[in-house]
Amino acid sequence: MRTAPCRPVLRPLLLTLLLATAVLLAAPGPARADPAPGVWPLEPRPEVVSGFDPPGTRWGSGHRGVDLAGRVGQPVRAALAGRVTFAGALAGRGVVVVDHGATRTTYEPVAASASVGDDVGAGTVLGRLELFGSHCFPRSCLHWGLIEGREHYLDPLTLVGAGPVRLLPLDAVLPAFAGPVARSFPVPGPAAVPGPRGAAPLVRGPRLL
Repeated sequence: MRTAPCRPVLRPLLLTLLLATAVLLAAPGPARADPAPGVWPLEPRPEVVSGFDPPGTRWGSGHRGVDLAGRVGQPVRAALAGRVTFAGALAGRGVVVVDHGATRTTYEPVAASASVGDDVGAGTVLGRLELFGSHCFPRSCLHWGLIEGREHYLDPLTLVGAGPVRLLPLDAVLPAFAGPVARSFPVPGPAAVPGPRGAAPLVRGPRLL
């Protein structure tokens, strides 16, 4: 007894495997990121207690920076090289601001050891972490900000290569490759299978596994 060919059954599976392989091979891989330009302001690498959540409007609510878990008296370091433009009390809490040209970083609450006008390198100690004014009170944490221009707040975690990662959705990648693959490997139509002697051939379409 002859067995009907299994090719109509395997072709859809083969097409699926080829399509998936084409997407994986042709889709651009992760870009080779440049080394992060900055350093963490606390060492060792701290826990991010609260992430960046920029306000929708100028005066809207949000979180204009990140909070890093620390301990009272811990050294606070400059994330980038620059010049100290503010070091003192602001609304009762210690604040240090370092200018980097197009951007500036802010650190609070900090008992400053650096002075206005000091040129600092990445990793230079700016002062010591304080408890009063902590966003995490009664825990101690450093509020670290990054500002571009006058009031354009950015995520400071991007300075240390820890910013949010955005993945390209599959439906944005698949259409770019589905067309060429489908043309190279068209879905087979119904296959004619010999029937009993004297009867019309049986028409059997591909099955989906």
